[in-house]
Amino acid sequence: MSCIFYMGLKGKVMMDIRPTRRERERLAQRQEMLIAALELFSEKGYHNVSMHEIAERSEFAIGTLYKFFKNKEDLYRALMLEKAMEFHDTLNEVLSRDDDVLAVVRDYVVTKARLFADNIPILRLYFAETQGVSFNIKAGIDQDIRKLHRDTLKALSSVMEKGVRTKVFRSIDPHHLALALEGLTRTFLFFWLEELDRHAYGMSTQLIVDLFLNGSLARDRASENNSDDQKI
Repeated sequence: MSCIFYMGLKGKVMMDIRPTRRERERLAQRQEMLIAALELFSEKGYHNVSMHEIAERSEFAIGTLYKFFKNKEDLYRALMLEKAMEFHDTLNEVLSRDDDVLAVVRDYVVTKARLFADNIPILRLYFAETQGVSFNIKAGIDQDIRKLHRDTLKALSSVMEKGVRTKVFRSIDPHHLALALEGLTRTFLFFWLEELDRHAYGMSTQLIVDLFLNGSLARDRASENNSDDQKI
């Protein structure tokens, strides 16, 4: 890791930490291994793939693969946590915006739909192929992913709290509002994963938003929302 010092605003000395060329190469190699593993898991199923096959697909020696991951479960854990962090960072960026509450809620649902649509193989792997919770507890990642999810849920609750405070939403516990929206998005996700050929998750985003708002909007805002829908 290399450090570069430069003069920032107001004369403050700032430090820019950048990975070295060797570190960048290692990160690139690791990413190639994870991509190869996901491809094989999607094609053959997690339990039918060996570390030797992953090494061959990623074009690395088996010894090199084991320098990065001690076994297949360790590789699976890295794959899931990396994707969970991407979901967490992307969704929390939307929720941190100082914007109209309804706009943030809509953008949150749309962004989540895009993340789902762009990551079908890994979602199938997490929820179906590896039997979800029981396997992920064994792999040692359930607690880490739950922690990330709780952090996003806390950020979503803050948005709901602002909505209640500004009378956009009814006087309902903000945490309960956040749980209601999460429940809707997750229910549609499970349905969508089972019916990929018949339904597109993105087509459900407006329905999810409407179902949530119909039960949460303050009376005067609900009337405004219905008027907007009729105009559309």
